[in-house]
Amino acid sequence: MKSRFPLLAVILALGSLLSGAFTPASAQIYRWTDERGEVRFSQGINSVPPQFRGGAVIVGSPSQAPPPALASPAPQPAAPTAQPAGVARIPFTPGQPIMVSAKINGGGTTQLILDTGAQGTLISPTALAALGISYRDAVRGSIKGVTGDANVLAVRIESIEVEGARVGPLMVVSHDSGLGSGRDGQLGRDFLDHFIVTIDSAARVVTLTPKK
Repeated sequence: MKSRFPLLAVILALGSLLSGAFTPASAQIYRWTDERGEVRFSQGINSVPPQFRGGAVIVGSPSQAPPPALASPAPQPAAPTAQPAGVARIPFTPGQPIMVSAKINGGGTTQLILDTGAQGTLISPTALAALGISYRDAVRGSIKGVTGDANVLAVRIESIEVEGARVGPLMVVSHDSGLGSGRDGQLGRDFLDHFIVTIDSAARVVTLTPKK
C-alpha cells in the first residue's frame, strides 16, 4: 500500500528533527524564553532554537540549583476544577526533564520527554514493538545529530494522547536516542504545535490548551 505521507516531506522532516536525538542521558537541561515570553525547557543546547540560545540557562546540572520561583508563598493544593475538553495539565519538577505518559493508538503508553525544541516525535523501536506498531508502511530516512547521521524509519501512529490532549495521525521516527532508563523517546512540535504550551515553574505544571 502506498503511504499517504510523501517520502520527500518525511525526509525533510527527519533532516530537521530534534538535534538532541543523539544526546546522551547526562545532557544538560536548558531553560529559555520564547518570542511570546513563555518559559520553556529543552534537553541539550542544540534543542534550543538558534535565536534563543544566547539567553538559554542550564538548569539540569546536578551542581546547579533549579531556577528560583517567584517571591510568593508556596502554592497550596487547589480543589479540583473541571478542565475544558482537550486541555492537559502535566506536573513536572523544575530542573528535570518534563516527562509525559503518552497513550498510543488509544492503547498502551510510553514515557516521553516533552521537548518544545524538537521538530518531530521520536520513539524507540523497543517501545514501538511493545505497543504493537506496524512497520508495513514505514518510510526510510535519516537524521543528523551532534555525533553524526543515522538511518531511521518513520512509522504511522493513528493517535498520541497525553492527559486528554490528543493528536493524530502522525508519522513518528523509530530510533533509540539513548535518553536513559525509563525514557522511550521525545514528544516534539509535530504534536505540541496543536496546543498553546504554558510552562508554570511556580506551580510546576505544564498546560496544553488546544489552539482554536
